[in-house]
Amino acid sequence: MRAVHYTEAGGPEVIALADQADPTPAEGQVLIEVAAAGLNRADVMQRLGAYPPPMGASEIPGLEVSGRVLAAGPGADVAVQELIGKEVVALLAGGGYAEKVVVDARHVLPIPAGVSLTDAAGLIEVAATVHSNLRGEAQVQPGDSVLVHGGTGGIGSFALQYLHGLGAKVLTTVGSAQKASLAVELGADHVINYREEDLGGRVQELTEGRGVDVIFDVVGAKYLETNLRSLATAGRLVIIGLQGGRTAELDLGLMLAKRLRIIATTLRAREAEAKAEIVQAVGEEIWPLIESGQITIQTDKTFPLEQAAAAHEYFDSGTHTGKILLTMK
Repeated sequence: MRAVHYTEAGGPEVIALADQADPTPAEGQVLIEVAAAGLNRADVMQRLGAYPPPMGASEIPGLEVSGRVLAAGPGADVAVQELIGKEVVALLAGGGYAEKVVVDARHVLPIPAGVSLTDAAGLIEVAATVHSNLRGEAQVQPGDSVLVHGGTGGIGSFALQYLHGLGAKVLTTVGSAQKASLAVELGADHVINYREEDLGGRVQELTEGRGVDVIFDVVGAKYLETNLRSLATAGRLVIIGLQGGRTAELDLGLMLAKRLRIIATTLRAREAEAKAEIVQAVGEEIWPLIESGQITIQTDKTFPLEQAAAAHEYFDSGTHTGKILLTMK
């Protein structure tokens, strides 16, 4: 099979395509013939040398794919055997930028009705991230106010739709007027252009000085102080990315006074059982929202696998909205 490798840490120029042996499914795994793979910021961070795969995971980048199940590992039960020949999506710890991949059968879901095989490749990682953090970790309820940083990226565009459907008051940050318009279409009640407006001041203005109940953050250190000051009493800050750095000073007095919580999570390195529970919840609670049209898939652009470097260049430009996908054919 063909697979993408990073020759060293660096820019898109370190991306190389090579042939290697097909993987073989072990007990509890299935082998998938990949149709398309989603590009995520974790892939970029791995390329930069800042986010290595978990121990035992494939060095090949790629955390989500769509495709067709070719085979099951030894000792597979009836439910796993029935996956053979089915079109599915899979949540991975690595290995997605390849023509074939093996994955824990519990981390696989059928493609939602009405979603194309290609578009489905950009679905499972964002759905699992959004649901596990906003409903699981932050316990967002209807009526809560939530600030989503980066509202038109792959995760942000999904989060806006999900929160809008949940009945939350949704605020988001974007970097251009074009992205602001898209954010409103996706369900944002208020949009803050972080290039032109004072983020903390606008949050206070839009919430009449109260602050928001939850902040869903991909930025990290750069926004830490502003985020904490933008939270309401008993607010929750959920950090899932470090685009703005990993080290910042923390005002514990502010946290005590406002009874704040900081929740930092990653999906990639979670235990197999925890991932299985998340995937099951996504199938039960998120798939119906997609099939009903309440949440739509936001695919920005597709690239063939041999143009993975160009796909990363486009991602790095920061101009994309929604998901970038790599196709195998």
